[in-house]
Amino acid sequence: MVILLTSMVLWSAEVHRSHWKSGETFSEYLQRYGISQDLLKSISDDDSKYLSEIQGGEPFYEMLEGSTLIDALIPIGEEMQIELSRDLRSGRYRFDIVPIVYRKVEDEVLVRIERNCYSDIDRLTRNPRLGFLLKRLYKGSVDFRKFRAGDKIAFVYSQKSRLGQPWGPPHIRGAVVEGRRGKPRFIFVDEEGNAWRDIRKTIRKTKTAKKRVEYSTTRTIRIRQRGASRFVRPIPGARITSRFSYKRWHPILHRYRPHLGVDFGARRGTPIHATGSGRVIYAGWMRGYGKVVKIDHGRGYVSLYAHQSRLKVRRGSYVKRGEVIGYVGSTGRSTGPHLHFGLYRNGRAVDPLKVLGRGSGPLYVTRRITTHHTKIQSYTKITKHTVPIKGAAAMKKRLKKLLEGSKPHAFRWEVIAENLIHVEDRNVSAREENLTH
Repeated sequence: MVILLTSMVLWSAEVHRSHWKSGETFSEYLQRYGISQDLLKSISDDDSKYLSEIQGGEPFYEMLEGSTLIDALIPIGEEMQIELSRDLRSGRYRFDIVPIVYRKVEDEVLVRIERNCYSDIDRLTRNPRLGFLLKRLYKGSVDFRKFRAGDKIAFVYSQKSRLGQPWGPPHIRGAVVEGRRGKPRFIFVDEEGNAWRDIRKTIRKTKTAKKRVEYSTTRTIRIRQRGASRFVRPIPGARITSRFSYKRWHPILHRYRPHLGVDFGARRGTPIHATGSGRVIYAGWMRGYGKVVKIDHGRGYVSLYAHQSRLKVRRGSYVKRGEVIGYVGSTGRSTGPHLHFGLYRNGRAVDPLKVLGRGSGPLYVTRRITTHHTKIQSYTKITKHTVPIKGAAAMKKRLKKLLEGSKPHAFRWEVIAENLIHVEDRNVSAREENLTH
């Protein structure tokens, strides 16, 4: 049972919202509070690799009694977090990885421009991302630099809330801008996140037909490979056995864990190709990942290839896209031969399948083609028609009513109460829920 009281009869504890120091390791964090390094030995190899996912500058929460750390919740993504808690009886610390508890709130805001739209929106919402999100939605139709005092902006948005503070990016559902001159300009966001200027949207339908074509040609052509991109798949044609997820049920541990990469199933010894050209910055053993190669591709991109049976490159060497860098294996924490492939941009894991192309060769190939045959050729006919955006009509009425009002209706994020008391318990979800009261 978790009890958070404001009484100071027993002892007092305070909750602090901190930011992880850039470059600080988890071991250094333990030293800062005088926590024994023996705790690191109790962390499994599978869990220890997530310690490197802690991002510098990211907010996290600490509960302190004086200078003693009672509890810490440190995010390693949008869905999961590290819990470091102190047993009040023994004084020992425990490590675990648990889901992040958050709730969703919806807010409607009316902003009257006094200085500029960004500072005025931030003043009302304490959520600086909203101004830049509105600018992106209105790109090409409204110049935010031309707002004048007295102009109005009204919008409805939803936001994840964690411990009374915004968590993750906000999502604007609808907005309207009204200047002193000119009619209101609306924006409605559909379920796919696309912005529209009317309550109806235009969609395209394609109709496929076929025709017989006879031809005979000989020519040399330069063809872009199908699915080719700056980054290609490390094992062409391999099946995907596990996708990128912030919250995946672990097949061995039977617990939720982040899976910040993509697993490709393949036989032991299958060649692994560099997903793009770059410099090898690591080649060796990496705890739960086994034999690993990491390549810096420039522009903030770094790729990781884990569980290899044998490495073919060394640290410091330069590799080209498609070059073999190692072979599939099952080293480290693995249930069988496969490649765990991770892709990072500016130190943050991204979903590789949103970046990778399907090919493994060069972007372009030159071919000499001679054809003497008859084929059935398909062609498409594109038609356009409009359909209502779900909920847009009701949203337009809501925005008009909000625009005609006088109160800003801005959501007030909860303030964490001071002098909170924490009694040891393993129910982190209950603890987080109570931190907001």
